[in-house]
Amino acid sequence: MLSIYYKKNNWKLVLLVVAIVIGGLSLYYTNRVVENIANQEKKKVELWARATKEISSADEFDSNQEFLLDILRENDNIPVILTDDSLNIISYLNIDPKHAVNPGFLENQLVVMRSQHDPITIEPFEGLVQYIYYKDSDLLYQLRYYPYFQLAVISIFLLVSYFAFSLSRRYEQDFLWVGMAKETAHQLGTPISSLMAWHEYMKATTPEGDEMMEEVAKDLDRLQVITERFSKIGSVPVLENDNLQQTLEQGVGYMARRVSDKVKFSFALPENEIRVALNKPLFDWVLENLIKNALDAMNGSGNIHIALKTSSKNAIIDISDSGKGIPKSQFQAIFKPGITTRKRGWGLGLTLVKRIVEKYHKGKIFVKESEPGKGTTFRILLPLA
Repeated sequence: MLSIYYKKNNWKLVLLVVAIVIGGLSLYYTNRVVENIANQEKKKVELWARATKEISSADEFDSNQEFLLDILRENDNIPVILTDDSLNIISYLNIDPKHAVNPGFLENQLVVMRSQHDPITIEPFEGLVQYIYYKDSDLLYQLRYYPYFQLAVISIFLLVSYFAFSLSRRYEQDFLWVGMAKETAHQLGTPISSLMAWHEYMKATTPEGDEMMEEVAKDLDRLQVITERFSKIGSVPVLENDNLQQTLEQGVGYMARRVSDKVKFSFALPENEIRVALNKPLFDWVLENLIKNALDAMNGSGNIHIALKTSSKNAIIDISDSGKGIPKSQFQAIFKPGITTRKRGWGLGLTLVKRIVEKYHKGKIFVKESEPGKGTTFRILLPLA
């Protein structure tokens, strides 16, 4: 089952790499287009400069100058400033006149142009040197930033799609959880009713105080609790202010009486009473699943230790076993649906535990520590009442 989880992660990694490659190719292609347009604009400005020089140095108008004027008119998008050799501004082109009249605006534009491109030198008359400065057109400026804008839009789209897909999957999982749980409760109802009838019949023919009959009664009560758990999945559970030490002792004690003598249970509980808001049947389910996992990890032989303490805001429960341990790389994965290291099972136990602790009790559960061959400690945090 864990291999399925890692395969899913590999697919995510492949999709991420593909997205990066597509983004990189988009940037590369756009940059090439930008470079070509920049070169064309430079040639356009150089041609404009030559036409300006020819017209300025001409003694009289002729047919060739009409062609040069056409060249000058064609530059209608590249901002240009003409200066003398002392950088005094003589004229400008393709700059908004409304802004150009503002003090210092043209000077600031000249600074920008000098930072972007080397000037084109012209000499209309001998001994008269002028410089033509220019900057990127609005089109070129937009193209430079277009790929980043495109990547931002794609990223937002992917994030929205990812969250929408996650919510859809979560809704689907919730729907399956509820449907499976209620169907299980329905299926358990008939045999439990039958067993209770048989139990009452057997009690009538068994001496009062028989230990076996008492344990059968406890198991029947437990089955009813389990049925109630399943029937309430999907509804909001009622939380009650409860004694946590007592709940731990009763829940673990029930399991301890039904496992091998090779498993030793121990407690480290504080003397002062700790109270938290609990739904006892559901929290017993948490303890049951964690202990069953510990038993599987120990192959039915070892030690299980339950410790309880408090912080300023939470009750802290540590459940430790001496089993085979969990690799650190799997600390998060084991809480995923369908993830199990056992040959049998659906891998729903720890998923259910996490759901009960975090969704219903507003707490946290995680692997506090684990070492292969030495054991595992699960930590549960529950808000203090």
